[in-house]
Amino acid sequence: MKEIKAQEVFLEAGYQISPKAVEMITSHSAPNDLISYILENVDESLFVIEAEHINIESFEKEYPDLPKECLDEVPCSNDTSTSQVSPVPSTRSPARSSISSTPSPTSSSATLRDERCFSDSNGQVNNINIMSDITDMSTCVGEYMEFVQYFRNRYTKLSNIIRGRVTARPIESLNKNRKQSSGIRRGGGGDYNETSIIGMVSEIRTTANGHKMLQLEDPTGSFPVLVHQAEKDLFEEASKLVLDEVIGITGSMTNDGSLLIAKKLVLPDLPNISNRREGTWGKAVFTSDIHVGSSTFLEEEWCGFLDFLNGKTDNEQLKKMSEEIRFLVVAGDLVDGIGIFPGQEHELDILDIYDQYRKAAEYFDQVPEHIKIIISPGNHDAVRQAEPQPRFPERITSLFSDRITFVGNPALVDLDGVKVLMYHGRSIDDLVASVPGVSYQEPEKAMVEMIKRRHLSPIYGSRVSIAPEKQDHFVIDPIPDILHCGHVHTVGIGNYKSVLLINSGTWQSQTEFQKRVNLMPTPAKVPVVDLSTLRTTLLQF
Repeated sequence: MKEIKAQEVFLEAGYQISPKAVEMITSHSAPNDLISYILENVDESLFVIEAEHINIESFEKEYPDLPKECLDEVPCSNDTSTSQVSPVPSTRSPARSSISSTPSPTSSSATLRDERCFSDSNGQVNNINIMSDITDMSTCVGEYMEFVQYFRNRYTKLSNIIRGRVTARPIESLNKNRKQSSGIRRGGGGDYNETSIIGMVSEIRTTANGHKMLQLEDPTGSFPVLVHQAEKDLFEEASKLVLDEVIGITGSMTNDGSLLIAKKLVLPDLPNISNRREGTWGKAVFTSDIHVGSSTFLEEEWCGFLDFLNGKTDNEQLKKMSEEIRFLVVAGDLVDGIGIFPGQEHELDILDIYDQYRKAAEYFDQVPEHIKIIISPGNHDAVRQAEPQPRFPERITSLFSDRITFVGNPALVDLDGVKVLMYHGRSIDDLVASVPGVSYQEPEKAMVEMIKRRHLSPIYGSRVSIAPEKQDHFVIDPIPDILHCGHVHTVGIGNYKSVLLINSGTWQSQTEFQKRVNLMPTPAKVPVVDLSTLRTTLLQF
């Protein structure tokens, strides 16, 4: 067994492991079983597994006759290449829909976990592969150690991405120098020696002089970092930082070793260079926030959309497009729900939650069979409110056709070679409130911030309720070709470093709550993506 493979297994489980411990495992005759035994019996409070934590004698007594074997190869995903989107002005069609297009970024292929194959009437196969999804994998019950594991796993995953770009030292080593009052001495040129650390942001404040003061934590300790106001570009970057994200900092230590003066800030972000994906065929439609059951649900426009999917239009361009559609991807809030906000019962046409889903099922039964449907939940749906959310329960899915694929929120789905990361997008509320320049009117900017942080919901304990699972299911890895969100009821299309960003709007007109907060939705607009090029067309119904 290769040592790097053993290290990867422990990193995925949220642990670091010492070289001596790795050598002990890889030299054993049954390394796979030994790894499983260690992970089953390890003290969960540990962060680094040392050789002394591995009890070979106990393992061999419990499994006396194990054969030799090798650790399976761990597939690696390809990154995506850089491209920019430049919108083309909208053109009006003779039909009741308007069309506008944007050129596409490029992207990459992926290794798949689960696969469902569907054939249309012409015998063409539509592959739907679920790569990641919390459904049937949730383990949390809310215990203290689960929170520790969750943040440990987040730190491990994101710090490993940053570590490829920064040679960082443990924060504990800085604190030791600080306690010994030895500091970090100046180099020959008179400047303080350069130091790099990687940590989770636990505190952000502004000093009396207007500088940014950060507190960074890693599993070994915490340390203060100062971002000077005079460093304008760096200060602007620091002003967009949010709590609980993982970053790298390179800077100079003060002479007493008590503070790190930041000179460079490194986010997990996407690489600048990626591999070009081989395009597949056909098109995919992206939508969300249908809100069936609401008195503000736009039924006429929705039925016009169903007519388009069925090719019922005099516009030849739209008719040809409908024939090429292979997938319909729905990112949450299928129905309006019950008891989601005070006084909601006064804004409902359908008062029973299951009647809402029955009505939604009737609508989706009208989607032609050559189009395969993927649906994930949102905060208005009848699943747990804490994210990540599992797919709909059987009592709801049984109301729908068997050809619909239900997934959790978030979920990474491969559509015949195009990786789509579906996330309802509730964390956009947190990013709008915390990051300068991010607004509900341009939700794609919030999605850019997600991609830069390689995390769908970086802020813990704010508007989004996050369940402390052992694995952080919000880390963006592998890199998707398309990030699809909803929730905020406004359409946004863009791209960032080869990832196509889509926020798909809503099928609900302005609600009373939206009037109070002066939010104008952009309803009945549908992005259609060419899967061969990722070129996007926006239809207005």
